[in-house]
Amino acid sequence: MQITSKGDQFSDRHIGPTKEALYEMLQTLKIDSLDTLIDETIPTDIRMIKSLEIDEALSEFEYLQHIEALGAKNIIAENYIGQGYYGTITPSVISRNIFQNPGWYTQYTPYQAEISQGRLEALLNYQTMLSDLTGMPLANASLLDEGTAAAEAMAMFYSIKNKRVKDEPINKIFVDNGVFDQTIDILYTRALPIDVEVVVGDWKDIDIEDNYFAVLLQYPNKEGEITDFRAFTEVLNEKGIYSIFAADLLSLALITPPGEFGADAVVGLTQRFGVPMGFGGPHAAYFATREEFKRSIPGRIIGVSKDIDGNFALRMALQTREQHIKRDKATSNICTAQALLAIMAGMYAVYHGPDGIKTIAENVHQRTAFLYAGLKSLGYEMANEHFFDTISINANDTLINDIKNAATEKNINFFYDDAQIRVSIDETVSDAQVRNLLSFFSKFKTGAIDHNVMLDDFQIPQSLQRTSEYLTHEIFNAHHSETKMMRYIKSLENKDLSLMHTMIPLGSCTMKLNAASELIPVSAPEFANIHPFAPVHQTKGYLEMIKQLEKDLSVITGFTACSLQPNSGAQGEYTGLLTISAYHKHHGNAHRNIALIPSSAHGTNPASAVMTGMKVVVVKCDDHGNIDVEDLKEKAEKHQNDLAALMVTYPSTHGVFESRIKEICQIIHDNGGLVYMDGANMNAQVGLTSPGHINADVCHLNLHKTFAIPHGGGGPGMGPICVNDKLKPFLPGHKYADCGGENAIKAVSSAPYGSASILLISYGYIKMLGAKGLTAATKYAILNANYIKARLESEYQVLYTGEKGRAAHELIIDMNPFKSLNITAEDIAKRLIDYGFHAPTLSFPVAGTLMIEPTESEGIEELDRFCDALLEIKKELNEIAEGKADPENNVLVNAPHTLGMLTSDEWNLPYERSKAAYPLDYLRSSKFWASVRRVDNAYGDRNLICTCPSIEAYEEAEA
Repeated sequence: MQITSKGDQFSDRHIGPTKEALYEMLQTLKIDSLDTLIDETIPTDIRMIKSLEIDEALSEFEYLQHIEALGAKNIIAENYIGQGYYGTITPSVISRNIFQNPGWYTQYTPYQAEISQGRLEALLNYQTMLSDLTGMPLANASLLDEGTAAAEAMAMFYSIKNKRVKDEPINKIFVDNGVFDQTIDILYTRALPIDVEVVVGDWKDIDIEDNYFAVLLQYPNKEGEITDFRAFTEVLNEKGIYSIFAADLLSLALITPPGEFGADAVVGLTQRFGVPMGFGGPHAAYFATREEFKRSIPGRIIGVSKDIDGNFALRMALQTREQHIKRDKATSNICTAQALLAIMAGMYAVYHGPDGIKTIAENVHQRTAFLYAGLKSLGYEMANEHFFDTISINANDTLINDIKNAATEKNINFFYDDAQIRVSIDETVSDAQVRNLLSFFSKFKTGAIDHNVMLDDFQIPQSLQRTSEYLTHEIFNAHHSETKMMRYIKSLENKDLSLMHTMIPLGSCTMKLNAASELIPVSAPEFANIHPFAPVHQTKGYLEMIKQLEKDLSVITGFTACSLQPNSGAQGEYTGLLTISAYHKHHGNAHRNIALIPSSAHGTNPASAVMTGMKVVVVKCDDHGNIDVEDLKEKAEKHQNDLAALMVTYPSTHGVFESRIKEICQIIHDNGGLVYMDGANMNAQVGLTSPGHINADVCHLNLHKTFAIPHGGGGPGMGPICVNDKLKPFLPGHKYADCGGENAIKAVSSAPYGSASILLISYGYIKMLGAKGLTAATKYAILNANYIKARLESEYQVLYTGEKGRAAHELIIDMNPFKSLNITAEDIAKRLIDYGFHAPTLSFPVAGTLMIEPTESEGIEELDRFCDALLEIKKELNEIAEGKADPENNVLVNAPHTLGMLTSDEWNLPYERSKAAYPLDYLRSSKFWASVRRVDNAYGDRNLICTCPSIEAYEEAEA
């Protein structure tokens, strides 16, 4: 007999409304049960009858025991693999106060700058660090990984070069064979659909006249060699060929940065600046370039501006570059970055400062040099002469096998490749470990260590030793004690609104509870300190978790296979479309390249389609927000010979379950195409319907939405894809792992399983909710949205509903009617800050609207507080309409109101301070204050400053 535990179920902790609240909410909706609501919301023909075949839920205590046992199956080896990933020491003050702090990891992307000044400053620090270390004037606020950063540079320069070319496009990029192998694979993946030819070879043998648009070089290269590229870069500049350097960031503390000898872009990874390896991620990649490319640089840039009072303020700059605005004209589909990890890396530089960073780099190099000299004196043939942290030993197969077998027994990891053994030293390696390594290697040679030779401990050519200063700004020289650092981190956290304060009701972004028990394992050493290319026998715990998560996600989506490699939602879109293209090509239909995309789609959809070589044909939506089926059919039939795919979001971007979705899928299949479903709104499907059930062929899942990975101020994210049997053979593979399908496309991410460590969060979410909890979470997400709708619809117009008047898990309210009062949706969004709330999604997918998604983890008290705030704002709108409030000078147009203005001696506004600050009583007991007033975005774009400015620089911009 099985004993069933009662109580303490995670679902009770995760789902916000209580049983008592449920009754009250159903009364408001005028229905008798939650199941009735679901029946009125989701079309009958797409409802699943069977429950999910997912294991029964574990309690939090049981789950933590389970994950501890799983972690014990991983082996933390002595790691000398390198190849872009290194052991690092996360300062405890950063680990505890940022990495493990929901005040930092539950923030949203800083689209509302007034309540994001803390993380914006932290990201500006990050950009400044990169600009200083690379010698480049401009850096963005992070990309996904080094491989995709290099690919973004390739795509950017290909686009720039060919805008100026009227004849045949210049479509060749030369890649030195010293570039990391995983980066080269991603370049191949990205280049193929856009007809870029990747030529790999020795940079010394390049035919400079051979019509290249760019050259990619690793600095130091994968063997560890530091090469003097100065003369070569001059030649490239003379020929108009762009130079891209993939550079190790820590090495740039000691060697001449590429920006000082003419590089056009410098890319790489900031992982070794205090971010654990985590079996591949998440880590913040960097992208630094010349200022002339500022309108082409991919990803987000943080820039300096001012608020309406002229005070210093930060915001995301040049947003007109983004795919949400440029759509199919965008050169990048980047949506999620790696903000949290960029913040950690930037804080690592703040904490250590220039002297500390240089000391760490010198320690790494000197230990490497000590090992190099010792190995050489033992009689080993060294492949490289100049290096920073990596040395390569030439060896025959017998010697490699002997060393590999002995190292495996001792859990020592080296990198083996092309008749070489490579050893990389990082900051975690001690003097004693280096001596032990020499002792280990001495067993395979008859020679003796010559300690006199080992006195020469600097192997960077004098001509390439860095002489320029870096990290000179005060911010990197003021917080080196833990007390100061702790207070600085807290001061920034206090400027930012997160889930610690309130619900974040962003439609299509699903800001739900990120439970502590889900997150605890991420920083456990057994998961944090594993190299992504570690041997399989050392990663059994990870691989068991990955296999189970792939299975569960396949069950949830109604598909047969899953790839966890894509490390963002946009990457998932891209990968899903690549599998569709591979399918068509495999069946002799490479000409199929038309993607039908509804007009309401996320901007990443058309951008992703273009990146995969597809041509976008837009499908109309009707007045109810649904796909215009007749228009779809007409265009599918028109393009039936070339139709590749339909990209559809379900429920729709308008927050509605379209009743004709199966018919829509059938139209595409009848005309030879496949259906890609965007999983942004999966939070309304889990356990009730599925992409497979509606006859889609592939979907991506935003694990940072539906499956509880926190947004981290703008990343990390994960975007795995699930596919049916047709597409299973084409799932992406990887050079260093047994993953992917029989006819796998090449890798889309640098690591085999993307940002593997945060997969633990979604794994825990599923394990602790189980089949019943997952289904209940979906039902309550739909309930909460419809409860808000019921409370607001008498005062605001709800734009779209299903056939029975219900919303899905989100709803759109129209603010356009208030334009007659000179009030915009943005004014209402900023006024919500005064009420202590982050604004809903602003002006997407319809201009002048707010899209609200409450999520299942918010209780009725919070939902009521949010509704009360919007209803009070409606009264403020009525006051303007009735002439009781000045139409040009009122609480809405002046919002948000800061503590500084409310406590100043002067108050010249035509309403009381209390109305500005405390419009509802709950604010008197708990109030979040914006740290700046409304930010002037246009000013910041006209006067672009993207590094920590000196007072003089800011004054110059002002002038």
